[in-house]
Amino acid sequence: MTNEQKIVACVDQSEFARYVTDYAAWAAKRINAPLELLHIIDRHPEISSSDDHSGALGPNAQENLLSQLSDEDETRSKAAREQGRLFLNELRQQAVTAGAPSVDVRQRLGELEETLVEQQEGVRLFVIGRRGKSAQSTQRDLGRNVERVVRALHRPILTTTDSFKVPERVLIAFDGGITTRRGIERIATSPLFAGLPIHILMSGKPKADAPRQLEWAVDRLTSAGFNATSELVPGDAESVIAQAVSDRQIDILVMGAYHHSPLRSALFGSKTSDLLRASKSPTLLLR
Repeated sequence: MTNEQKIVACVDQSEFARYVTDYAAWAAKRINAPLELLHIIDRHPEISSSDDHSGALGPNAQENLLSQLSDEDETRSKAAREQGRLFLNELRQQAVTAGAPSVDVRQRLGELEETLVEQQEGVRLFVIGRRGKSAQSTQRDLGRNVERVVRALHRPILTTTDSFKVPERVLIAFDGGITTRRGIERIATSPLFAGLPIHILMSGKPKADAPRQLEWAVDRLTSAGFNATSELVPGDAESVIAQAVSDRQIDILVMGAYHHSPLRSALFGSKTSDLLRASKSPTLLLR
């Protein structure tokens, strides 16, 4: 598949990959874009399965051990690739059945963040799960890779939840900043949300120009043919947005992501991560 503004769905061999595939296929169908299902095999150093644990290395023992480890690593890689191939073929059929116009599958051996950064040229949208294979055992509510990956990429990223529902209602968390203004422009010129009602919500600390900013956002979407409404609700942005998502039964939340440095987030917490945990809806993150 050529890099022609494709959608890339990052999948692993977990139950969450099927929901990632569903949302990626939905988006691909809406914007008539090619879809690539990408499985990244992360190779970690493994301990030899040798029964000799004495620690005594005789002549040529080091060379033999390295050779054994290399052979074991190659065997594991082949098994992982074959398992991945079978799983990807199942997901490909799922995406085709869901109506994705063009679906390709790809496997890469490497590290998730580095691989996605390398692949982002020509990508229109990334789709990733908020949880992955490791979360099945840890019960973590937000995967350990999500923040790191989102910070590294410069494309919109749709983070999916643990189920699929065809989106019918969209909420944009709008702050009047350059990122969310660009998001309004992207949405206005994209068929992704065409025909869906869009509610624009502004919250947080009161701003003198907030009504004017909201009016601009509504006018921009309305002029592009969208049914757009707006609301200004002062208060803690995280709480207000999470409550609006619940009250309005929102299917997709759109918001800017990770504006502050990783160090600040480590010290004071991240509003983006907190909202991803609080919201039960898939979230389109703008960068």
